[in-house]
Amino acid sequence: MIANLMMYERPQLADAHDRYWALISQNLTAAGMNNPETLSQTAEEFFVWNHPDLVLSQTCGMPYRTWLHHKVQLVGTPDYGLADCPAGYYRSAIIVRADDPRTQIAAFKDAVFAYNQTFSQSGYAAPFYHLKPQGIWFENRFQTHQHVGSARAVATGQADIASIDAVTWRNIEKFEPFATGLRVLDWTTPTPGLPLITASGNNADLVFNAVRAAIAALEDQDKALLGITGIVKIPKADYLKYSNPD
Repeated sequence: MIANLMMYERPQLADAHDRYWALISQNLTAAGMNNPETLSQTAEEFFVWNHPDLVLSQTCGMPYRTWLHHKVQLVGTPDYGLADCPAGYYRSAIIVRADDPRTQIAAFKDAVFAYNQTFSQSGYAAPFYHLKPQGIWFENRFQTHQHVGSARAVATGQADIASIDAVTWRNIEKFEPFATGLRVLDWTTPTPGLPLITASGNNADLVFNAVRAAIAALEDQDKALLGITGIVKIPKADYLKYSNPD
């Protein structure tokens, strides 16, 4: 058995994630479902997502629609209470350096774009489709493998622009000193947020109820740290209707 919640993990949130999982685990056990005692937060993401004994993990919309939707069950989508987003949805902050004089995204056409992964909805697909109507995409790209790395690359001048998941951006503003040197140039259109998944043989409704009850039982301090307000059910079709970048 394996479980992890690594998509928004960072050192300042580790203890809160552990307490969150302890509540979920308690609820799963009470409902008769075996589960691991601890989260495997450092395990490789695709190893976890494809694990035959996956109890719970959080993935990204693009990997879900591209590789996972026919292999796993959709449990639900956490709601992070993001401004100007429906429950369970999120968007990306397109960030640049605070002192960059350019005010229009078109002016960054020849700039260096930092991105975490080409299979990231928020870091790659969302900005791709945000810019497509203008006939713009970045020829100069710099892969960082993590949203925090992309933001740091812009702050340090290795890149000029990046697209950061709104939850991650909120955490960067809260925890990273370099965030004061950045500003949001634009926001992408909201899309379904990072879904929770479980192995195909599990009872997804049972897992959903365990997570919902755990969120309700979280201490206010942990809710604030994780930024989580609830969990909703977004239909599978709403994830699959989005296209992948060319």
